[in-house]
Amino acid sequence: QVQLVESGGGLVQVGGSLRLSCAASGRLANINAMDWYRQAPGQQRELVASVTSRGRTNYADSVKGRFTISRDNAKNTVYLQMNSLKAEDAAMYYCHAFDAIQRANYWGQGTQVTVSS
Repeated sequence: QVQLVESGGGLVQVGGSLRLSCAASGRLANINAMDWYRQAPGQQRELVASVTSRGRTNYADSVKGRFTISRDNAKNTVYLQMNSLKAEDAAMYYCHAFDAIQRANYWGQGTQVTVSS
């Protein structure tokens, strides 16, 4: 089992910044990439950014140049630095990890990001 706990969400104005954190614990040996997803009301959950254990990153086109995902393997923590936030970035943000051996998906409880204009 893997536990993921997000933090760092909140209310921010358009153009502002937030830093999300995801602390992972449990059986992490089979976890490679860790991801941030988001889901706005009435919309499907979408991949925002991912980072492998070696630091290779991938971003959704909508956040490239504004968001930065990073990972501290010593702390088992993944971060999402969000700059130049837009109204359309408002959503519940979820941390995700996939156990490639157990073929299991793990999700955090989510952290809300609200962007006011």
